[in-house]
Amino acid sequence: MKENRILVCTQPGQLAYITQTLGELKEDHTLLKIRRVGICGTDLHAYGGTQPYFNYPRVLGHELAAEVVQSSNPQSYRPGDAVTIMPYVFCGDCLACRSGKTNCCVKMQVFGVHRDGGMAQYLQVPTRLVVKGEGLTLDELALVEPLAIGAHGIRRAAVSNGEFVLVIGAGPIGLGTMEFARIAGAKVIALDINRHRLDFCQEKLKVDFAVHAQEEDVTERLLEITGGDMPTVVIDATGSQKAINGAFQYMAHGARFILIGLQKNEISFSHPEFHKREATLMSSRNATIMDFNHVITAIKNKQIDPANYITHRVSFDQVSEEFPGWLDPEQGVIKAMVSL
Repeated sequence: MKENRILVCTQPGQLAYITQTLGELKEDHTLLKIRRVGICGTDLHAYGGTQPYFNYPRVLGHELAAEVVQSSNPQSYRPGDAVTIMPYVFCGDCLACRSGKTNCCVKMQVFGVHRDGGMAQYLQVPTRLVVKGEGLTLDELALVEPLAIGAHGIRRAAVSNGEFVLVIGAGPIGLGTMEFARIAGAKVIALDINRHRLDFCQEKLKVDFAVHAQEEDVTERLLEITGGDMPTVVIDATGSQKAINGAFQYMAHGARFILIGLQKNEISFSHPEFHKREATLMSSRNATIMDFNHVITAIKNKQIDPANYITHRVSFDQVSEEFPGWLDPEQGVIKAMVSL
């Protein structure tokens, strides 16, 4: 039996390494050797004690690149194959699943949130969730999932060529959202309170406009950028209640407001202001295989360079020591990548 070293978030603010014995391969599962783990906002919020749908103890990590060790489908997945996973375990039977919306399954369980994730040497996953690497590097494969979140949000918004799309929050999810808005032909506006991240948006991602939420009059700046119309698509990627509630004022008449970010409390807005705009409010949860394939194609076609996102690298043995610092904005973390 193989031993499996894992890193557990035992309670908010505490991480601990433990060793377990790997069990036998489950039916319809694939055993993976984890090679990369991307650290995302969900992991940081879980460590900080602010992540919805979360219980402790939990093994974090769902942005994964791995190599196949053994699979229930050896014809498709052979030992050594580089893969990523869709970390959303769906039932396949509920109305959402039957409608192709596996991303919002009634019984949804997400690796690293509802069940233990990939901050480990080995992980068993349902074979149907394994996604072939298609020649991508391990770093690229670990970034497919967070990029797919943004791709799904843009697909939900039905962004069309030439639209002004405001993305609030220039963290990794927001950055990926901006990239796929650009690919859809939008004029992209980044809004954040971090000047370093706004500079990154314009220098690395070639975002059209960057607005600092604390140093500029946001409404006046948006009116100037859009020729007085305001954005027709507003997307929140902050998960901040204040940011979400404040963003309703940024919508053009007839606009769509998409919530990719998630927070625990209630949304509050003026019904008359929302109503007179005939506005649309929608959430965007997780992603589907269509979004994963879209991301993989975009990377292969050089429309996106995932290497831009990786600002910090650590080994698996360093994670517990380095993790607290990633919550400090002064460290300038965009994406921390763990290597195993």
